[in-house]
Amino acid sequence: MRTLITAAFVSLDGVVDSPGGEPGYRNSGWTFKDIEFDEAAYELKGREQEESSAMMLGRVSYQAFSAAWPSHPEFPKYNAMPKYVVSTSLKDDELATNWGDTTILRSLDDVAALKETEGGPITIHGSSTLNQNLADAGLIDQYSLLVFPVLLGAGKRLFSGSDKDKQSLELVDQASYSNGIQKLVYDVIR
Repeated sequence: MRTLITAAFVSLDGVVDSPGGEPGYRNSGWTFKDIEFDEAAYELKGREQEESSAMMLGRVSYQAFSAAWPSHPEFPKYNAMPKYVVSTSLKDDELATNWGDTTILRSLDDVAALKETEGGPITIHGSSTLNQNLADAGLIDQYSLLVFPVLLGAGKRLFSGSDKDKQSLELVDQASYSNGIQKLVYDVIR
């Protein structure tokens, strides 16, 4: 069985919207503004890239990332690994031709079936709506978070506001950095 890992930059109040500077959000680029760079805080990102066997994204994140990531030399393994896009609207002819093998999954049932196959961990990047839906369906196995010392108020959130049963988590890795960023890695307890 494969593991689904949510990898996210998140504000202290749960916002994941536009951390890298994507247009359309008033706090766009919040991970880099007024926060001193501490290379140690990003060690987790390198480890995620090395340990992942595939990426999963929603349509919006896929279209944004596939336009930018192939040209970034800091993402060699991500660029080469298989990708899964969960979308009911994306068409095969809209897939990037320069970003490796990509499969479109049309439903959460397709994601659940993928989890039952052989292979390594699948890391989910961006994709706030997808993360919310996967979490609500009980399909996320781990949260790999860098929590930034900012409150953003409005914006896309990592977790949905749906009324559901309590979900317990086990802290399996943590660190604090000089710039106030916290690394928090939680396994979902089933």
